[in-house]
Amino acid sequence: QVQLVESGGGLVQPRGSLRLSCAASGVTFSRYSLGWFRQAPGKEREFVAGIRWTLTVRNTYYADSMKGRFTISKDNAKNTVYLQMNSLKPEDTAVYYCAAPMIEGTTPDYWGQGTQVTVSS
Repeated sequence: QVQLVESGGGLVQPRGSLRLSCAASGVTFSRYSLGWFRQAPGKEREFVAGIRWTLTVRNTYYADSMKGRFTISKDNAKNTVYLQMNSLKPEDTAVYYCAAPMIEGTTPDYWGQGTQVTVSS
């Protein structure tokens, strides 16, 4: 059974940084594509970043508003995917979810419980 467990959320001031972690189990992590989504109060869930990782393809991709500020990475030895968030803005406040698998045109089957990120002074 696939399990995704996020951590690292919290309260941070505008222009600050935060790193989220997502520990995965129950999958062949070294060949798994994962992603991050977020949902702010009163808004729909939106895509944040994804990391595609197969035998032949390895790349990262981001929502336009996150490019240059957020970085997704993967540590196969620790079965963990990270989301480094810099230059945070109040509008980045949301619950952040880890999800898998990331397959173009489909909704991920597995989701973590989410971790709250609040950007406020």
